[in-house]
Amino acid sequence: GRVKGQADVVLVDNVFYLLLVVDLPEPPQGKVVDFLGVDLGIKNIATDSDGKAFSGGHLNSLRKRHFKLRQRLQKKGTKSAKRLLKKRRQKESRFAQDVNHWISKQLVQRAKGTGRGIALEDLKGIRERVTVRKSQRRQHHSWAFYQLRRYIEYKAKLAGVPVVYVNPKYTSQTCSKCGHRDKKNRPTRDDFKCVQCGYVAPADHNAAENIRRAAVNQPYAG
Repeated sequence: GRVKGQADVVLVDNVFYLLLVVDLPEPPQGKVVDFLGVDLGIKNIATDSDGKAFSGGHLNSLRKRHFKLRQRLQKKGTKSAKRLLKKRRQKESRFAQDVNHWISKQLVQRAKGTGRGIALEDLKGIRERVTVRKSQRRQHHSWAFYQLRRYIEYKAKLAGVPVVYVNPKYTSQTCSKCGHRDKKNRPTRDDFKCVQCGYVAPADHNAAENIRRAAVNQPYAG
């Protein structure tokens, strides 16, 4: 690993970058009584419990176009095709990183500005919770859930915003208003309608609110 005071010059895509190691002070994390719940997904990369959704439409369409192009280039197998293939992969990766940085910044700022912590899903159960059609399976496995979480975690740490983790099991089937859990509460992927109390909401928003409630109800040492 790099040490404090070390500087490296690296060449990436014919551009030189100067890498410096900087120590930043971490503000103390204060005690919070409420959290901003965050639900991760494919159509919406992230949705928070305030109802703000970050759409993945642009990134998903880019991935789809690049996937089709990669299939054609891989069949060619020429040196020029391999070079173009590498450039396309790097472009997609950089764009995904930019999206993750922007989303994580927005979420941390919202939580800090309202004196709340951030509640994230425990990734141990996220693959079981997020249902994926066969046509979306490649997008699901390639989407950088881990990278987005890391960005949220380190940005929150620098901002003094506590981060907690909750089990995502049943968050998509449970009504955030009355607590009734039923598979029938999800008539479609995008919609939530409680069969008991009639509460209607975007499914991702309902799940994010359940994540927030779980964080509020679990023991937390701030």
